[in-house]
Amino acid sequence: MTCHECSRAGNRKSMKSTLHPILPAAAALLCFTGCKGKPHAALPPPPIVEVTAVTQADVPIYHEWIGSLDGLVNAQIRAQVAGYLVAQAYHEGDPIKKGDLLFEIDARPFQAALDQAKGLLAQAEARLGKTELDVKRYAPLVKDRAISQEEYDDAVQANLEAKAAVVSAKAQVEQAQLNFGFTKITSPIDGIASIARAQLGDLVGPASGELTTVSTIDPIKAYYNVTEQAYVNFTKLFSTETDRIERLKQLEIALILADGTLYPLKGTNTAADRQIGPTTGALRVETLFPNPGYALRPGQFARVRVKFDVKRDTLLVPQRAVSELQGSYQVTVVDADNRAHVQPVQVGERNGNLWIIEHGLSAGQRVVVEGLQKAREGMLVNTTNFTAEFASQPGTGN
Repeated sequence: MTCHECSRAGNRKSMKSTLHPILPAAAALLCFTGCKGKPHAALPPPPIVEVTAVTQADVPIYHEWIGSLDGLVNAQIRAQVAGYLVAQAYHEGDPIKKGDLLFEIDARPFQAALDQAKGLLAQAEARLGKTELDVKRYAPLVKDRAISQEEYDDAVQANLEAKAAVVSAKAQVEQAQLNFGFTKITSPIDGIASIARAQLGDLVGPASGELTTVSTIDPIKAYYNVTEQAYVNFTKLFSTETDRIERLKQLEIALILADGTLYPLKGTNTAADRQIGPTTGALRVETLFPNPGYALRPGQFARVRVKFDVKRDTLLVPQRAVSELQGSYQVTVVDADNRAHVQPVQVGERNGNLWIIEHGLSAGQRVVVEGLQKAREGMLVNTTNFTAEFASQPGTGN
């Protein structure tokens, strides 16, 4: 090896020994630079859920059943004599009074029958007068033996027969007068008459069916069926039938119309049927509602709501806060650290948009109403107040 080659080898060895302590620092710098370009993924924020506090209040207990309305009295108007309809004297659907004329039947045949009956009565009365004179005239003659006893007896019997004929003739006149009166068909009650089922010119009679129906609708009846279980529960509260009847009449009854509005006037239970319906398994109850404006009509369907009791210091949560799983109920509670916890509860009856909680919660606890799927056990959550109306509204029962 030449002197020049030895000199180059020495230089390389010297540079290598000089760079050796710098390499780890350069590697660390390169690693830091690469990692700074790829930051770690940030954790997602806690989910937002809507919560509300468990409230405590006195809650009225309502039960609702489907009811149907009917007139207080429904008079089916029929023809009592056969004849042709010649007039309809009422306007269909208008209020009418007792005694108002509804229909007229051709009265001419009945007028003729009445005149004939009166003529027969006059003949019978004339004959009676003749026989009475005969008896008066024969009475002294039979004493003087101027006539036989047989002749006198015949005169007495003829007089009795004439009296009977007069009675019969008077009955015929009365019947003819009734038939003549039946040609004018009047309303037996106050109320509203339905649309006529017969037209002018129809031949009507006792077998021709209804001409119309007049219903008294102020007050109006509402019928609803109480389940047998509800009736059994009711009887357990009162030992005697008198107490049960009295309590039945004291219950506050309201009517909810088909559009969901509440009828402004309250009703009163008036009677319960004598038996549980063999086909329905329910007890039929009759209620009367004032109906001064005739807003209610027979045949309407409505929900009958009965205020049965008031539960004191009852815990309430929105129905949407309660979940059901295989017959068990649970709510999600948010604690002071904003962590969610699933808690089993025992529910009572529903009350409008609320649910009565019998066990499992305390007043003031926060329960999740919206976002239940996001609030898992032990999870940290962000909470906002539930903004929907949170008020006790009457609901349904059994």
